[in-house]
Amino acid sequence: MERQLTAADPAVGSGYFDAYAAVGLLLVVGVLFITVSFTANRLLRPVVLTPEKLLSYECGVDPVGEGWAHTQIRYYVYAFLYVIFAVDAIYLFPWATVFAAAGFGMATLVEMFIFIGFLAVGLLYAWKKGVLEWT
Repeated sequence: MERQLTAADPAVGSGYFDAYAAVGLLLVVGVLFITVSFTANRLLRPVVLTPEKLLSYECGVDPVGEGWAHTQIRYYVYAFLYVIFAVDAIYLFPWATVFAAAGFGMATLVEMFIFIGFLAVGLLYAWKKGVLEWT
């Protein structure tokens, strides 16, 4: 009796690692492609350094002043507060859909008031610290 070889035969391989082999091969081809591309770029590009090429580029305008720009921290604080309340809005939309479902009314209402309470405490803290004052 002759033995028939199939993909499920342990002697041949179960096919389980074939998927990993394909991913590994794709990874090797990808790394090889990137390496060849960067090497070709380095070998084929012209390297002529001029004083203009060594300047900082500001949208076609010659750079003026120092390289460091001073930005006040309050801009970041306002951006951070915006992100906090944008995330709050993301949580309010699913809550509104669950609140409309039968049987979830009081539990979801209490949970959302607790969540909004935490946000209100944070906003009150920022207001008391003077973060929201624009002077």
